[in-house]
Amino acid sequence: MKKQKAQNSYTKIISITSGKGGVGKTNIVCNLACCFASMGKKVMIMDADLSLGNVSVILGIIPKYNISQVIYGDKQLKDIIISDSNGVLVLPASAGIPELSNLSEPQKIALMSRFDEFAGDMEGLGEPIDILLIDTGAGISSNVLYFNLAASEIYVVVTPEPTSITDAYALIKVLSLKYGEKYFRIIINNVKSEREAKEVYKHLSLVSDKFLKVTLNYLGHVLNDKNIPRSVIMQKPALSLFPDSKSSECIKKLAYNILSQKDNKISNGNIQFFLNKLLRAF
Repeated sequence: MKKQKAQNSYTKIISITSGKGGVGKTNIVCNLACCFASMGKKVMIMDADLSLGNVSVILGIIPKYNISQVIYGDKQLKDIIISDSNGVLVLPASAGIPELSNLSEPQKIALMSRFDEFAGDMEGLGEPIDILLIDTGAGISSNVLYFNLAASEIYVVVTPEPTSITDAYALIKVLSLKYGEKYFRIIINNVKSEREAKEVYKHLSLVSDKFLKVTLNYLGHVLNDKNIPRSVIMQKPALSLFPDSKSSECIKKLAYNILSQKDNKISNGNIQFFLNKLLRAF
């Protein structure tokens, strides 16, 4: 007999985002998903970089369908879900469809209606989803803001590069001043040491404390590791290929930290909550 997900059961809904592209955000998403799956969690990634998604590339899977068919009404969400070798479920994005980089109002309505159908058919996935990771695009486009506002937790990925720090601050500023977001968790990527990571976080935190009324929490860091680009070429998460590497150890610590976090927006969540947040985002 299939387990059915109770309507009030808990799904951790996390957006992982960045102000600047090329900071390793998607790599962190895929490796965290792999780690959560190894811990016995049911995990789904939504590739929310709708026009230039790379989650399927990092995981080495080839989707038959993608989110564009859902938005255009040809498929339902359950029709496009695929799974990688670790059991991670993926809602794949399209590639090279520029009109999806900023969803129109009719497209948002179409997507939300498909999510509504999906929320009513959760038992079709078997075990309940414990964690939904939303891999947003980079920057401050309407799509990026849209999916961040729908999540119950917002994680911002930053590297030591000045442009990354500046753009991360810009993203936090827009979400805070324009949309009232007050809580952000920070992941520092591609650093030489924990000390360097803490310095980057301190710099971002000081500027935010001075000009914005927000709370930034340091969630963890991922060390620079030659195995990361190797794993990208091999199209498998580094955690699967190099489980004892320094970056993989960082990912494991991040995963445990994430599971210990309490949501700031709500005391519990589910896919229907995510739908409702999408409805109210703009």
